[in-house]
Amino acid sequence: MEQEELTALNKLNVLIIDDQILVQNVIKSALFELGIEQVKCAENAYYALRLCEQTTFHVVICAFNVQSDKDGFHLLEELKFKRHVTKCTVLIFLSAETSEDLVNSIVELQPDDFWVKPLSSKHVQNRLPVTLEVKRTLFNVYQAIDRQDYSKAIYFAERHLLNTGLTKYHLQMKRLKGECLLNLREFAEAARYYDNLLKAQHKVSWVYLGYIKALLQQDKLADIQELLQQLTDKTDTRFATYDMLAHYYIGKEDYQQAYTEIKKASRLAPRNIERNKRVLDLARLNHDHAGQYHATIAMAKFAKNSIHDSPLLRLNVVRSAIDYATTLDKADSLKVLNQAELLLTELEKQLPLAAQLKEQLLVVRARLHTAREERPKAEGIVDNHLSLRPTTSVEDNLDKVKALHELGRREEAVTLIDAIKRQIAGTGLTNQVVGKYIEQEAAERTAVHFTPQQLNRMAVEFFKRNKFKAALNSLEQAYSLTPNNMNVALNILKVLVAMQSQAPLDEGCTALAKNIRQQLSYAELQSEQHTLFEHYQQQLQSVLT
Repeated sequence: MEQEELTALNKLNVLIIDDQILVQNVIKSALFELGIEQVKCAENAYYALRLCEQTTFHVVICAFNVQSDKDGFHLLEELKFKRHVTKCTVLIFLSAETSEDLVNSIVELQPDDFWVKPLSSKHVQNRLPVTLEVKRTLFNVYQAIDRQDYSKAIYFAERHLLNTGLTKYHLQMKRLKGECLLNLREFAEAARYYDNLLKAQHKVSWVYLGYIKALLQQDKLADIQELLQQLTDKTDTRFATYDMLAHYYIGKEDYQQAYTEIKKASRLAPRNIERNKRVLDLARLNHDHAGQYHATIAMAKFAKNSIHDSPLLRLNVVRSAIDYATTLDKADSLKVLNQAELLLTELEKQLPLAAQLKEQLLVVRARLHTAREERPKAEGIVDNHLSLRPTTSVEDNLDKVKALHELGRREEAVTLIDAIKRQIAGTGLTNQVVGKYIEQEAAERTAVHFTPQQLNRMAVEFFKRNKFKAALNSLEQAYSLTPNNMNVALNILKVLVAMQSQAPLDEGCTALAKNIRQQLSYAELQSEQHTLFEHYQQQLQSVLT
């Protein structure tokens, strides 16, 4: 696309994507009044993609609620991925919704304008010419950004800023210049640039966000604590602030705080699949099995019919359901396993898919049998159908490790996980969080020989036979795998109370009691759990003071 193509209105190619004929007609009528004649309409994403393969559109006007196949968010994501929409395209988003999570999702796609339904012809005629004029005037800047030539984009922006005849576009140019500085990783210069804008009273959201991003990249968190609090209190800046903080804490290897921040960001903009993947990775690293399960569900839900859609996403729901079920008591575990069974059976019935993912499905089926205490069936699958050689997929290999470990085949599991460690060290393709998770899995699978559920059951049996030290050992191992499970923490205190009734607690048990008390003090306990906590604290008062 060239700049001249945006000049003649009668030569513009415009695409309207909306499943409401009335909306299409209102926009078309307004466009015809403006002299724009070459207008195509699509009622669904499939037809929109077909049209984009045939024609280069200068203007794309897309509704969020394209209900027949995929929503507008994922459609625009695909259009950008396939280069049907670039920085040089005029992109306008339509929606009758203005909820915070929708607006945040739209902002991530960086449209040139956002029109709220219901539309009037006058609104279209007033807004579109302004948006077109901005795109035309700053075309060389947008084109340079599109080519990732950020230095050239800054050069063009600075030349435009010297032109007093373009004063009304100066704020937009300044925004583009700041983004280019960040993309060039010139963080010190970017911080000075945004600071000067703030001093010049340009106190708008993008200036604040650019400023804190530049400072976070220089590890200056302490300098902006008050500003961060202000930004997380404001609707138009809190999502981006949480997202930046998550990236910052990942870089600092503070994975617990990173997980806290990324969950906040994901709740405020739930459609981004890459962010949901980071939620999943951090949930696993932080032993949040419930969070892991819900993250895989969110990924499968929001990726449906998008470029991210894959049967592996649904398979991952089953995998995480089994992980989650092994941390629950029998009744709750059965509910989760029943849901996993339904989804796995559905995947197994899809014949072409079942052939492509034959071994992965068998591994999950074996794990499901083990979780249901159907060990002979699980062993039959592992012995007769599975290869112990690692594949190219880290996730598939990890699931195989879990299948072996859950059956008590620890040597085979450890051998395979060692192969995975060599695999990720050799490729360098695994991200920092996943690499850390694999290290954690290797250590835990080597040191702990049972699932949390198995360990809890063993602890119950030991406790019944007054083997309190053995019960405590089992519970400590279970707690190391499920540090968010407050029932396990309470059971540790229960065992310590029983041990104290026989003999004074040693130094190690005393330290453990204090550590568990501290963690329970900050946890959100249910009323029954709180009552038990108070009771155990009273019983252990002599060692806790």
